[in-house]
Amino acid sequence: MAIDLATKAEPEPSSKAKKLLLPAVCISLATVVSAVTSLNVAIPDLARDTGASHTQIAWVVDAYALVFASLLLVGGALGDRYGRRLALFAGLAVFGVTSLLAMFTDSIGMLIGLRGLLGIGAALVMPATLSTITTVYSDRERLRAIGIWSGVAGASAVLGLVVSGTLLEFFSWRSVFGLNVALAVIAAILVARAVPENSEGRSNRIDVGGAVLFVLSISAIIFSIIEAPTAGWGSMRTVFGLAFGFVLLAVTIVWELRVAHPLLDPRLFGNRLFSTSALSIAMQFAAFFGFVFLIMQYLQSVAGLSPLVGAICMLPMAAGLMGSSRNAFRVTRKLGHIRTCVLGLVLIVVAMLTLSTLGTDINYVVLFVGLPILGAGMGLAMTPATSALTESLPADQQGVASAMNDLARELGGAIGIAVFGSVLTSTITNRVAEVGANQAFTDGLGNALVVAAVAVGVTAAAVAVSGLRTKH
Repeated sequence: MAIDLATKAEPEPSSKAKKLLLPAVCISLATVVSAVTSLNVAIPDLARDTGASHTQIAWVVDAYALVFASLLLVGGALGDRYGRRLALFAGLAVFGVTSLLAMFTDSIGMLIGLRGLLGIGAALVMPATLSTITTVYSDRERLRAIGIWSGVAGASAVLGLVVSGTLLEFFSWRSVFGLNVALAVIAAILVARAVPENSEGRSNRIDVGGAVLFVLSISAIIFSIIEAPTAGWGSMRTVFGLAFGFVLLAVTIVWELRVAHPLLDPRLFGNRLFSTSALSIAMQFAAFFGFVFLIMQYLQSVAGLSPLVGAICMLPMAAGLMGSSRNAFRVTRKLGHIRTCVLGLVLIVVAMLTLSTLGTDINYVVLFVGLPILGAGMGLAMTPATSALTESLPADQQGVASAMNDLARELGGAIGIAVFGSVLTSTITNRVAEVGANQAFTDGLGNALVVAAVAVGVTAAAVAVSGLRTKH
């Protein structure tokens, strides 16, 4: 089942517009990425004002990630077909208006629903930011632009914590949604001035059946992963939910292999560069988001820092990430995509092992050595992986390629948070009676980081082997 849509040719942006293009897409990107973490520091105020339960608060946070990740492929395909400028405008409009409504609601149920709507806007915006870069910039400019995009994609999560923490020193939790509104307006103004109308001139057909199956399968998988630390990995709800999601995913693959214009052609995963890039991105963000999830709790609950000071402590990681991302294109030109990605993954392993030595008395030397290394590793690994993944698909599928990059990131992040949370919970349960709450938490953090180091190390080996096989 497919829908035919009209297309327009893509004009070349003027030199003035091109200078604004990268700021336009990066601020659009920062708008939706910062919202993943920015509300976390407002949770105590939000719970107190609304009287929400722990489960309701969890879903205020998770509703955004669930809808965001589930609709990324659809959002990317819509950007390819209707035009990325329109996708950016539509997504930013949904994001801004929904955030404005959230500022004035007192209903926790309404807030959960509005966070889900924010995910719809984000799913339109994020793929369009990267696919705009990959289709507008020349080969020489593209890798540098992707590096900057990657840095913003990673650093915005940390900066969202810092800015929100600062706002909460003076205003209520509603100010976090006000920040969303302001960013969306600024981004929309820049998009209007810099992003060209575009479409790729292909036979514009939307695979509606594949879109529905992808949304249902990804939703079931991510929902089950999010709930697993609470329900238990062996519980019927988790096992059935994951089984249902993967069965639907198998049905989706069969469907996509049979239709003339698939939303995402499963044969792409036979391309080693495409599949290892997706794996690398997923594992990078599993480690990254899992780490951020636990370290913020450690800094507040064990080290006794305020949310704002804890967020400020994370800035060396953001600085390392931005610095390495801006220069990753130079390293990639010298070493190639595979070697640069492996180097970045190795740095992530070193950082995880370094940070796993943190104790109940916070060691700022360990923290401020490990964080920049982690950021540098993320920047070096992410940029070539993102570039390789998008280069695997033609220009008329850059929205889908970008969405696949973003989906790997979001799915990896959900898995990382769930696995880190499960390792922490298991360690605390086994150790708290013997060593006390703070030591048990610290032991759980250390165990989770060692698990992450092993997983990322295995991924680095897989990427390296894939590179050798590709050469031969």
